[in-house]
Amino acid sequence: MNLKKKDTPISPFAEVIATSTAEFTAQCLESPNLDFPVLPGLGSWVKTIDELSGQTVYAIVCYAAAAPMDSIHRAQALGLSLQQLRLEQPQIFAMIKAEFRAAIMGFQGNGQTYQHLPPQPPQLHQAVYPCTGLELSPFAQNPLFLRTILHFRGGPVDAVIAATLRQMYQQQNYDQAWLIQAGRNLNTLLKEDYDRLRGILEQIHP
Repeated sequence: MNLKKKDTPISPFAEVIATSTAEFTAQCLESPNLDFPVLPGLGSWVKTIDELSGQTVYAIVCYAAAAPMDSIHRAQALGLSLQQLRLEQPQIFAMIKAEFRAAIMGFQGNGQTYQHLPPQPPQLHQAVYPCTGLELSPFAQNPLFLRTILHFRGGPVDAVIAATLRQMYQQQNYDQAWLIQAGRNLNTLLKEDYDRLRGILEQIHP
């Protein structure tokens, strides 16, 4: 699958601040308005593009958190609405950092999408974008990435799988045949652990 220029949003929403073979951590960029940074949803797909090699790395959000920039002082309840914060405490929006971890599921290079770890992880300070439905098509058609995510140990794996499949099920226009096949693939990977499989599938709904 070739990555078309129009598939990439004009502006990224986050930046890689830590990277490793199997995952990366990104910090959400500060909002241009008086708003808190918007954390990506659990199980959502993101991508980062290496500016030198042109390689695109695809990953799934497995954990997200927001906290004050200052690690010494904890956030305190102020009892104010969002609008009141904008009027009375506007500086607070610049004092919050929002970060998330993403498990690497595959990469795109030479016009092909591969569902295994890339030769190199993303570079530090590379931009992070949300993925488009077109980019997720190879993962939906043949979800080999499920094996990779089942072995991930950096988050609530079952909840991440359910959230990811829920999002992809929606993108497939709630195609029951697609969901049944995804369940069969999971069943094979879980070695007939029916309780775990049912627990994951019960979290998938329109």
